[in-house]
Amino acid sequence: MPNSAPKSPFPIFDGHNDTLLKLEIEALKGQDRSFFERSNVGHIDRVRADEAGFAGGLFAMFVPSNPDQDFSKPFDPKNPANYQPVPQKQALDFTMRLIERAEQIVTDAEGSAVICRTPEENQIAIEAGQLAVSLHIEGAEAIDTNFYALEDLYRRGLRSLGLVWSRENAFGYGVPMAHPASPDIGPGLPEAGRDLVRACNQLGILLDVSHLNEKGFWDLARITDRPIVASHSNAHAICASSRNLTDKQLDAIKESGGLVGINFHVAFLRPDGAYGRDMPLDVIADHAAYLVDRLGEDCVALGSDFDGCVLPRDLGDVTGLGRLMEALDARGFTSELLEKIAYRNWISALEKAAS
Repeated sequence: MPNSAPKSPFPIFDGHNDTLLKLEIEALKGQDRSFFERSNVGHIDRVRADEAGFAGGLFAMFVPSNPDQDFSKPFDPKNPANYQPVPQKQALDFTMRLIERAEQIVTDAEGSAVICRTPEENQIAIEAGQLAVSLHIEGAEAIDTNFYALEDLYRRGLRSLGLVWSRENAFGYGVPMAHPASPDIGPGLPEAGRDLVRACNQLGILLDVSHLNEKGFWDLARITDRPIVASHSNAHAICASSRNLTDKQLDAIKESGGLVGINFHVAFLRPDGAYGRDMPLDVIADHAAYLVDRLGEDCVALGSDFDGCVLPRDLGDVTGLGRLMEALDARGFTSELLEKIAYRNWISALEKAAS
């Protein structure tokens, strides 16, 4: 059926989705579907994206610990199998398959989608109505400690990287998805993690602190010479999940000229940390208002976690972005601020990372 939700008044450049993983897992299970046909599976396809005003964003490449899990069910944060280490070669092979999937989407799009390697290319794609695909790694298991793979991935289009997902690897320590809990869990960055920060700075790869534990956050903040970005995290003061950012962390992000992308996962939004989808969009607006107040208008954006999270029922999928923009408008956000949150702040963050 046609989408009855309003279209966003501004193009949306989103800081995090797991759509490549979603499509890959479905294909592995023999349930392959076209990204270009409307589906009632997942949160994003091209038809629904166009209806919503979704112009692109950071497409994550994540390697699950347990690829045989049932991805049709909500992620179980208490299952140890979901946090097991992934060997580097296995992770690199899987990541390359996700890059190939992104490249195939661009090929099949016949000019209506592009893998963007510079902030200017993202801006040009948005203005041209093309889907802007910026490649991001969530958890650096695919990268060897000599960084040969990092250089290869950069050549293939990688422009954003989170050192960890919510598990330990050679580069750092991730936070569990616990509530109520502090992100101050585990030690700081090992030497390999500190070296990876420097290597990404040298290449102009944006560094993402979502999933990183607090001691690792502060180590990264001391080392990096670029703005600190959390692609899909929220305010710990509202929802005390270990995945969210404390006021001190937010202050450091502001001082660095960085950015926070608001995550739409209900358990990172709701003050009770529950997985219930019966959550009004006003709760997302609460986080947005808090972050704008703490960080300023230039440091807040969207980091949905589409295809990797449990969404509020009122949002539903990508087509709910127009309703979210209405909720932010009703909160008193100006048109200029809405445009910044929608896409301009992300383009600016990518420019700062690449400079």
